[in-house]
Amino acid sequence: MDRLDRVGRLAAYGAALVMTPYALIKISWVVGSVAGLLPIGDGFDLTGWVVLNTVTIGMAAIGIAVALALVRPWGMRIPGPLVAFVAWVGTGFLVPLLPYAVLDPLLGSSDGASQHHQDSGPAMPGWEAALIQISFVGMGLGLALALPAYLRRRWPEVFAGRVGDDGERSPRPALWAAGIAAVIGVVWVYWALGGTAGVAHPADQEAGGRLLTGVWGLWALVASAATWMLSRRRPARLPRWVPLSLGWLGTGSLFAWSGWRLPITLYVAIAHPADVSLPQNLALAAVLQAAAVAAGAAMLPALVRSRRLPTARDTAKASL
Repeated sequence: MDRLDRVGRLAAYGAALVMTPYALIKISWVVGSVAGLLPIGDGFDLTGWVVLNTVTIGMAAIGIAVALALVRPWGMRIPGPLVAFVAWVGTGFLVPLLPYAVLDPLLGSSDGASQHHQDSGPAMPGWEAALIQISFVGMGLGLALALPAYLRRRWPEVFAGRVGDDGERSPRPALWAAGIAAVIGVVWVYWALGGTAGVAHPADQEAGGRLLTGVWGLWALVASAATWMLSRRRPARLPRWVPLSLGWLGTGSLFAWSGWRLPITLYVAIAHPADVSLPQNLALAAVLQAAAVAAGAAMLPALVRSRRLPTARDTAKASL
């Protein structure tokens, strides 16, 4: 067992442990709201509040199970595509938000916390908020360290070598998806920098929400660039694991967060709740989020496709 494996195993156990308080807090919210002991969140009725928090409890349980699967022997026996998909979504949710977790306190943009945690309680105590933040950051860091070790054990050929040392290019749809992701990233970064085109309520653009939008936009651009590198095999000789890891996180962020935000955007557009509003034009925001989900899904096969490493015959042909 080398250093990466040891670090990965400790990180996996740590990720499972640190997500437990989040799950327990959410369980207490569901039980307390049903029993009439705790208030429900702004913009929700009792049913919507219970459903939302039940979903997040399930997501936390899946996150804990995934973390354990990355370190326990039974994790190697689970079908590979299932593990890869769940881990891709989980890391897409958590790891890309680590920059936000660092920058938000430094910039004092805590006014966006409610937009980030749209499932937060209406009068959440400080210790609950701290535990939730620790759970997200800890799970993100844990997966960021544990997942590469697991993937290397299970699919070592995917990470081996350098960009351009295989003889195949990715299908054209991946390049189209990379272009769409780049456009989406530019729009989100533009909104994060204070742009108002496509923003229906500029006064509602809070600092924390703009920071989050900027983080999502930058990861969309990272996903696009990584997919282009691997698809076009440029720059040649760059270690393959670099664009592969960045592309994994970027496409996961596009798919997971846009897939989460799209139903909320559609709900606000259709139901028009009196105490919930989004600054962007809802139709444009929904289109971008739907396109982001599709682009993230379309780029993933280009990143994790089986590699055809050069054979002795290929080398002989190349020398002629």
